[in-house]
Amino acid sequence: MLRITLHETDIAMVIQLEGRIVGPWVEELRRTWRETFSQLPTTELALDLCNVTYADTDGIQLLKEIYTQSGAKLFGKTPWTQYLVEEVTATASTTATASR
Repeated sequence: MLRITLHETDIAMVIQLEGRIVGPWVEELRRTWRETFSQLPTTELALDLCNVTYADTDGIQLLKEIYTQSGAKLFGKTPWTQYLVEEVTATASTTATASR
């Protein structure tokens, strides 16, 4: 199960994810992301991954797409979520640099 919560502040839109980014929940996150991205004004985007317990290959790929498209800030606090943040930002940055 994946819980997706949107928090809007004056300076940022925060997408808080809790649970597992796998299977049908990847598509639910993709749908939420598309709706949110189309409505984002000039505020920054942050992904709170602090309570993510697992992400499969498709889930990680979607996080990379979100990061690449938006330049979102990613947050993690556990060793797993810190690894996930590093995996998403490092690989996405390498891919963006290689395609230039």
